[in-house]
Amino acid sequence: MCELLGISSRFPTRATVSLERFARRGGYPASAVDGWGIALCEEHDVRLYKEPEPAADSLWVRFIEERRQSTRLLISHIRHATRGRICLSNTQPFIRELGGRTHIFAHNGQLEGIKLPHGGASGRFLPLGETDSEIAFCTLLEQLFPLWRDGTIPPLIERHEIVAHFAADMRSLGPANFLYWDGELLFAHGHRRIQAGGQISPPGLWLLKRTCPRDSDALLRAGASAANELGPQKLTLIASVPLTAEEWTSLGDGELVVVRDGEVLPTPHSEVISNQDEK
Repeated sequence: MCELLGISSRFPTRATVSLERFARRGGYPASAVDGWGIALCEEHDVRLYKEPEPAADSLWVRFIEERRQSTRLLISHIRHATRGRICLSNTQPFIRELGGRTHIFAHNGQLEGIKLPHGGASGRFLPLGETDSEIAFCTLLEQLFPLWRDGTIPPLIERHEIVAHFAADMRSLGPANFLYWDGELLFAHGHRRIQAGGQISPPGLWLLKRTCPRDSDALLRAGASAANELGPQKLTLIASVPLTAEEWTSLGDGELVVVRDGEVLPTPHSEVISNQDEK
């Protein structure tokens, strides 16, 4: 299956060690060798690098590491193609504009039978490629469009409720692990994935929280280095599998977490979406 990585931090962070370890999962003998991408966010915009080639052999990955570009929010994806050609338009993460902000989406899993929404809120979100993941992203943006169309930031509880309903719909179609950033918040949804023994089961994502002093050695142990800023650095890393020997926490089957500036936020008191009708 594909691999996901997300990093949210209080202060700008350079994802050096984590990116290197993550990239190794996108090369032989790993199966995810059909493309990779990384989004490095700057305020409401993003630096997007991606190519339909193995990440482990990519000179671009080395360029990103050598440049040591700082960011407070990173989303990366390594592809194992199951639907759609091996080409740039089918390579994740995907980005779109909504409400004057860049929105980012990356998905791991197979969503059998997913179709483009018809008669949606805007009809403006159409895929460039052929993947189920991009169709899912367009579907999510259609559902979110009414909240963002006037250009104001919607309340967290309303955003969370829509993303939670979307996640439940996707779970009914197949494994639906995803990372979604709306220009302010990182939503991470864990479901199921192919495990080492070949079975499809939870966990689909793992999470690591760190509060570190600003010295570089402590941050390197967390898988990243940080720019010199006052106060402690707070980091939340989310990945398909643990990338370090630290104590990662697995997300539950269908668990949705929201992260801002390196901290996991309390779950809003919106409607609870159950798994009872899932396949």
